[in-house]
Amino acid sequence: MRAVRTAAITLAALCLAGSPAGLAHAQDNVSAEDETFVTSAHQSNLAEIAAGQDAGENATTQCVKNVGAALVRDHTRLDEALTELADQFGIPLPDAPTEEQQRQLAEVRAEAGTPAYDEKWLLTQAAAHEATLALIDRELDAGTNADVKAAAEAARPVVEMHLEMVRDGVCHD
Repeated sequence: MRAVRTAAITLAALCLAGSPAGLAHAQDNVSAEDETFVTSAHQSNLAEIAAGQDAGENATTQCVKNVGAALVRDHTRLDEALTELADQFGIPLPDAPTEEQQRQLAEVRAEAGTPAYDEKWLLTQAAAHEATLALIDRELDAGTNADVKAAAEAARPVVEMHLEMVRDGVCHD
């Protein structure tokens, strides 16, 4: 009887000792939702960096140029952290924004140097940042990896601030 009790205690101890390692390993895994977030957020960052650089060259108002510079600065920083996460978890990242994001930038760029450029740029950025907030919220709700969720949570206030800078197509720097 004593041998059975000792075996049961030993088995329980092994199970408990193994649990934290098992949990830590499970948290290292990324779900399809996490991978989608990392990939999509990376492409959004690339699109925002390109749009910000374009505004610096083609906007007609200083406000839009200032907001563009903020997008370049902040999305570069966000993307550096996201790229580290992708490397850590072996998530391959695309080299460019999506075709749709590239098409939208080309449409805005067609108005370069005109007041219509600034208006289109602001409206496009408002829509893009609303979409990015929705992406972040999906990750926060459905993501499983703690590190990826932390990246989404850290990005949220930055993206909200950018949205406030361009909300309703009105520039606020």
